[in-house]
Amino acid sequence: MLPRMYDAIIVGARCAGAPAAMLLARSGYRVLAIDRSTFPSDIMSTHFIQPQGAARLERWGVLQRVLDAGTPPIERVTMHLGSDVAMESPAPPGLPPAICPRRTILDAILVDAAREAGAEVREGATLQDLLIDGDRVAGIRARARDGVIFEEHARVVIGADGMHSAVARIVRAPEYDTHPAMTCGYYAYWAGVDPQGAHLCLNNRTGMLAFPTNDGLTCIALMRPIDDFDAFRRDIDATYRRHVTACLRLIGSQLPAATIEGRYIGTADTRNYFRRPYGPGWALVGDAGYHRDPVTGLGISDAFRDVEFLVEALDAALSGREPADEALAAYERRRNEAARPDYDRTLFFASLPSKEQVLAAMASQPA
Repeated sequence: MLPRMYDAIIVGARCAGAPAAMLLARSGYRVLAIDRSTFPSDIMSTHFIQPQGAARLERWGVLQRVLDAGTPPIERVTMHLGSDVAMESPAPPGLPPAICPRRTILDAILVDAAREAGAEVREGATLQDLLIDGDRVAGIRARARDGVIFEEHARVVIGADGMHSAVARIVRAPEYDTHPAMTCGYYAYWAGVDPQGAHLCLNNRTGMLAFPTNDGLTCIALMRPIDDFDAFRRDIDATYRRHVTACLRLIGSQLPAATIEGRYIGTADTRNYFRRPYGPGWALVGDAGYHRDPVTGLGISDAFRDVEFLVEALDAALSGREPADEALAAYERRRNEAARPDYDRTLFFASLPSKEQVLAAMASQPA
């Protein structure tokens, strides 16, 4: 059988790849998305979706599905600095509240929406290599769930396969404005904790994020300086409970009556970078093209934003309205201009600053 020609092949079908497939298919393009996972399935994630991200889900017509799956709306987010400063941020006017859906729920909904839009999604398919024609990426070679190797061709191949993107590695996408990992952390799901909204606590070189999620559970993530990782993972439970208990006292909650559901999930792989997100026949989106420390919970919302930027650029290029290099260079500029303020803010909070440092930074901001 001869390989088929797609307008776009997307490697990775989670919260960057599935929306890209959905939006391109809705625009009339022939799209294939592959993912080594099958859905529903879990993946390490901050889970948090900012109001701007929820607004995009609403615009795409899938927010209600996420809410109907039992995802609680988060009406306010409170930042705690030590024991005596708490600053509350209500949802911005005109936007839906933030949400913190389990990835088993969110990703499956997005994959379904991509299929409904007309995109083909092959689950359990793993990229083996990119096909090259001259100096251009021309398609993929991948292994299907049954072990069969297949090849498909496309006008553009999009890497939406995370920070360890195989697409980015194969095309040698340059990185810039890189910063090493500053934090490490573990999170778990708890029953019996009612945080009354979402909370970020900074206390004694420790960060804690607490978000209500599906099934009446609360996701609680603990972050420590990167140099503490070896000691942290030698006794995850004791370290986690000690620091989380101290932070929960600041929000009037506690762990003693709570129970953990599942296991601890963690990493020290929190480095920060931009990658050049395009080249001849290829593009990157989501964590494949831009990654920042999870402390500010921006990853999914940024991915949704950048998907829209990329799809607009690809529509201009694939339709012939603009040369591909010009359209995709504009995508990179838009992404960087939108990301830069939050990137710098994330680097600051990833240093796990003291109360005094946070208040001084806030005082120095323009009114």
